[in-house]
Amino acid sequence: MKIGVLSDIHGNKFALEQVLIEARRENLKKLLVLGDIVGYYYYPDKALDLLSDWDFLMIKGNHEEILFDIIDGFESNKKIKKKYGSGHECAIEKLNKNQLNLLRSLPESKVLSFDGVSILMTHGSPWSKNLYVYPDANLEVVQKFDNYNYDFILFGHTHYACSFKTANGWALNPGSVGQSRQNGGKAYWTIIDTANKSFQMKTTDYSTEKLLNKVLDKDSKVEYLSDILNR
Repeated sequence: MKIGVLSDIHGNKFALEQVLIEARRENLKKLLVLGDIVGYYYYPDKALDLLSDWDFLMIKGNHEEILFDIIDGFESNKKIKKKYGSGHECAIEKLNKNQLNLLRSLPESKVLSFDGVSILMTHGSPWSKNLYVYPDANLEVVQKFDNYNYDFILFGHTHYACSFKTANGWALNPGSVGQSRQNGGKAYWTIIDTANKSFQMKTTDYSTEKLLNKVLDKDSKVEYLSDILNR
């Protein structure tokens, strides 16, 4: 079975649309989403609508936690908007009750098995949910993956795609669909084939024009939101 691994969509429906078109061509049977469907950009409702046509499983990312911290009064929307832009505010405005309930109920990690292939879904890392494990992580960090007995340990959070060979399989970061910090206008994701325990890192082109125009309209003072799309 071929499985798509997606992370850090961040309300970027334009990137997700193109990834899912390619996923159809690849005849994928299931999607695994590693969190952060909200935050930064403006269409998390549309992203969830697009995913609803698929057999998918999802876990919670740190930006889902931020969203509910705002809703529950533990975090200031003004402070978050200044740092991240209007993405969380748009999520509160646009997500319906069922979508919000879905996001609130998501687990922080999930253990799966398909065709005898074991998979652990995490957002940051198995031992720290908000840890940033970058491609140039030091050996001490990388070796911690050896403590977990899975064929594939999946993580996101950094927006950089990478893979590490572990004692028991592979640790994979598919990169970010919605806000790659490697190249603007490219959505990063991964395909796992359970038939032979192989994986393929993917990049899918998409147009940033409409999203950049929306950033200028809503968040012109948060320069990072447009700078990263032009990287």
